[in-house]
Amino acid sequence: MNFRKESLKKHGEWKGKIETVCRVPTDSREALSLAYTPGVAEPCLAIRDDIEKSFELTRRWNTVAVITDGTAILGLGDIGPEAGMPVMEGKCALFKAYGGVDAFPICLKTKDAEEIIKTIKIISGSFGGINLEDISAPRCFEIETRLKEELNIPVFHDDQHGTAIVMTAALINALKLAGKKKEEIKVVINGAGAAGIAIAKFMMLFGVKEVTLCDLKGVISEGLDWLNPAQKEIAKVTNRAHLTGTLKDAMKGADVVIGVSGPNCITKDMVKSMADKSILFTCANPVPEINPAEAKEAGAFIVGTGSSEYANQINNVLVFPGLFRGALDVRATTVNTEMMLAAAQGIADCVSDKELSRDYILPYAYDKRAHDRVAQAVSEAAKKTGVAKL
Repeated sequence: MNFRKESLKKHGEWKGKIETVCRVPTDSREALSLAYTPGVAEPCLAIRDDIEKSFELTRRWNTVAVITDGTAILGLGDIGPEAGMPVMEGKCALFKAYGGVDAFPICLKTKDAEEIIKTIKIISGSFGGINLEDISAPRCFEIETRLKEELNIPVFHDDQHGTAIVMTAALINALKLAGKKKEEIKVVINGAGAAGIAIAKFMMLFGVKEVTLCDLKGVISEGLDWLNPAQKEIAKVTNRAHLTGTLKDAMKGADVVIGVSGPNCITKDMVKSMADKSILFTCANPVPEINPAEAKEAGAFIVGTGSSEYANQINNVLVFPGLFRGALDVRATTVNTEMMLAAAQGIADCVSDKELSRDYILPYAYDKRAHDRVAQAVSEAAKKTGVAKL
């Protein structure tokens, strides 16, 4: 099937992937008096006196805003907020299908970080959580950091942390198969934007000691004058071997290579230069950094991509529905590191030792066990770390 052509056709037929559904009777005078005026005044007054009751007397407890400015849509780049709407609708559909979360697409016609922050703060009283999506780096870092500081509901940038969580889940199981320890491996990440930097930070929190990032200009290291502020910061804690050169140089002897960059930038010779039982997570979409078949021909032990066309799809959909389900269920005020680490371990644990194989290191996106386990793990971590209100 030509998925792109068929998808365009289907979108024309669907005319939207989500809709609003009425949850209450409206078929009598009594029903209207309860759902609307005059009865509705009473919950309004209750919320006026205690804003926390907005989580009890409205749907706020189960709602998430999926927000983009259209500047980093999939691998398409800055195509505008309206053009990003199909992705945001799709995200909302997955929130509902896999997490039972009511999510709403909000596409903002501004690239100004301050305007985005202000807008989200203004509308935050309508939602139980904020999912930032497809906002380009480096602005996305400032936007998320500020919102986490200034709001008391979960704020989560899926392109950063969703990607980092699912990559780490894949790494947990891949290392188990390869018989390697996280403290002893060398990880190279190609792509030093929002996702790459977030993966590097998260994997170091997970316990990986040696991480090196690369981008189009080469290996990221301290002192380079072309680094942006986020890259300068991550350069302080990565590439402790002070490597220089290109991705080709960085991949020599690497145990794990993670691609969040562009198509066909890794060759078979580069794979051959890696350590024994090498692991490649090449997740550029729609075309990976190297074709999985070529990577395996070159000696790769485990290969994962971001595509459902190949084995080991590494997809954020395993993360965000369950993560927000768990956070909303306990009315968490934030999404902290402990909750994210719990989510990664929860995903990995869904694949039993008996099931685990080189072509099956992660559960499938439609496996309800994974979403339920992530939700439970996140809820428990929120309670343990004192950020749960319930």
